Amino acid sequence: VGGTQLERPSGARPGVSVRRSFRAHAGDQPRRRPGPIPEPGTMKQESAAPNTPPRSPSPAPSAQHPRDDGDVQALWIFGYGSLVWRPDFAYSDSRVGFVRGYSRRFWQGDTFHRGSDKMPGRVVTLLEDHEGCTWGVAYQVQGEQVSEALKYLNVREAVLGGYDTKEVTFYPQDTPDQPLKALAYVATPQNPGYLGPAPEEAIATQILACRGFSGHNLEYLLRLADFMQLCGPQAQDEHLAAIVDAVGTLLPCFCPTEQALALV
Repeated sequence: VGGTQLERPSGARPGVSVRRSFRAHAGDQPRRRPGPIPEPGTMKQESAAPNTPPRSPSPAPSAQHPRDDGDVQALWIFGYGSLVWRPDFAYSDSRVGFVRGYSRRFWQGDTFHRGSDKMPGRVVTLLEDHEGCTWGVAYQVQGEQVSEALKYLNVREAVLGGYDTKEVTFYPQDTPDQPLKALAYVATPQNPGYLGPAPEEAIATQILACRGFSGHNLEYLLRLADFMQLCGPQAQDEHLAAIVDAVGTLLPCFCPTEQALALV
């Protein structure tokens, strides 16, 4: 996209932080930037092991009762896929951070945003994982923003995406000792679009072949990889890194070099 290079970095392998960078199109920016994301290496480091929140966090407030102002009309919404770069709803605050007990997986099929009925794309969902940790962005909506955001997300995530809502505990990266409750959209195996696990190479091949109304599936993958890179070295996602590496290997074989960047 606009000069983005997709060559595979030397020594890249599953389990290391993603090194590729992907920038948004000038005409495809979210209504508001999802909070300040520090450059890699400048994010506050925690004394705990990487990817691990404090062992004894203070009790998290309800998703409808954020500790900032106690407004019962307020709600936090956690995004870990396309919401990290394109929320497309009005919000009052946003924070980068993580949820514990879940891993991100490209296991949900998408027949609208990043694929079609004949060729479903692959997008992310959350998998319950006791040792898991998923980074993303939490958005606070207040007052009239609450109903407007939920109405919009019901169509985008539930009706068109097949996702259900779930309450999660979110740890802001700047204040992980002050967790808060947030609403997340999760695709479970019970929804008809669920594709489930597959080898990273197979997922990469499917991503390279699919496009939907929101753009190419490869764009979705690389925007998410770029977000993770900006979160810093403590933000790890082995599954995402392995798929990006597989794409870097497959892309030259998938289409002629001069057409590679035209995919997105």
